Amino acid sequence: MPESSAHGSGAQGRRDIAVVKIGGSILTSAQAYRRAAKFVREMVMAEPEERFVVVVSAQEGTTDGLERTAIKIHAAPNSAARDLLWSTGEIRSVALLTLHLEAIGVHAAPLNIHEAGLILPETDREAGRIHLHGGRLASVLAEFPVAVVPGFFATNAASQIVSLGRGGSDLTAVLLAEGLRACRCELIKDVPGYFTSDPHRDSAARHIPFLSFEQAISMAEDGCNLVQRQAIEAAARCKLPLVIRTVRRNTTVSRISLGVAEADQREREETIVGAQG
Repeated sequence: MPESSAHGSGAQGRRDIAVVKIGGSILTSAQAYRRAAKFVREMVMAEPEERFVVVVSAQEGTTDGLERTAIKIHAAPNSAARDLLWSTGEIRSVALLTLHLEAIGVHAAPLNIHEAGLILPETDREAGRIHLHGGRLASVLAEFPVAVVPGFFATNAASQIVSLGRGGSDLTAVLLAEGLRACRCELIKDVPGYFTSDPHRDSAARHIPFLSFEQAISMAEDGCNLVQRQAIEAAARCKLPLVIRTVRRNTTVSRISLGVAEADQREREETIVGAQG
């Protein structure tokens, strides 16, 4: 996979930014959107000095349904038309979550794919050279405590909408967090992090509270699709810790970060740089 980079525009300003991705497995119904909105409100109330970028996926099952619709019309859908059709699921989620937030008193701004600012410099569909042009997002965060943006998509050099592959909302969150120099990146799933096996199928599955990037990538290679592999690789390259959790408070979480030895080395390097500065 080509090297990945995301470039921000100094959007952080005087406030910390947190990027929170809410996946389709959470957004299953109108009630689920209300629950997600209350979850976001709790974060805003707990950290009133922060700004939140909430990345949303399409409602569970929507992308597959749109794919079936496309195939019924044409057995081999044009990729540009298919991605445009797919994107309606994420845009719907952005609008619905924003409406639910406004309904419970949270001042939130909905952004579309172009406004979110992730751009593929070339028409290469690999998600490896994505840049963030964050001017619009920065201006929104200066006014609103919450910006809701669509995951799974970027635009290319011709301003066409292009998908980032299944699980691409995870990658969206990581690239936005890197480009905005976010203080943290949280991926909200239907399980409270990583387990030794699928907890939905195995009652004996044990929770894994901490993984190195290498361990998480290895699990992805072995078929664990909890977090998109490209997102883990992108986070590893920019040394961005990830938190995987559910919408429930006071439950277990999993953290993906540097390995112990690598973290110690980085801490020593930062201490040396700080002393020299």
